[in-house]
Amino acid sequence: MKNIKYLVLDVDGTLTDGHIYMGQNGEVMKAFSCKDGYGICHIAQPNGITPIIITGRVSDIVMNRADELKITEIHQGISDKFPKLMEILEKNGDTLSECAYCGDDMNDYDCMKKIQQAGGLIGCPADAVDEVIKIADFVSSKDGGRGAVREFIEWLVE
Repeated sequence: MKNIKYLVLDVDGTLTDGHIYMGQNGEVMKAFSCKDGYGICHIAQPNGITPIIITGRVSDIVMNRADELKITEIHQGISDKFPKLMEILEKNGDTLSECAYCGDDMNDYDCMKKIQQAGGLIGCPADAVDEVIKIADFVSSKDGGRGAVREFIEWLVE
């Protein structure tokens, strides 16, 4: 395993299938994969990889899932993810080369590219946008919300 200390995760389209389910009374639901959760809790964290969620949307559902997975670094409502990641790394005295990033769309691209240029690793679900797939070090055989994050974690710790 490369010296990866952090797994930066997008939510919609990566930890979920990217669909937002809305009920007639405005309730919102998202579906998360138990396989991804297992990978985060029982593979990444025991191998010294700290998960960080940085997502553009704001949702209590994401907070609940993060609590369930014991993810303490969660940042919502962040459209430009790179400055937030740098703030976290600087606080801990770490570098981009110690990061792996799993995302699926153009709001992840800039941060992914900078991590990769610094020597970190990039992964994405099979159904990521073409631009992200083209730069990824690892493309999962699974779609977002269907175990793609788990596959990336397993690849990181091999």
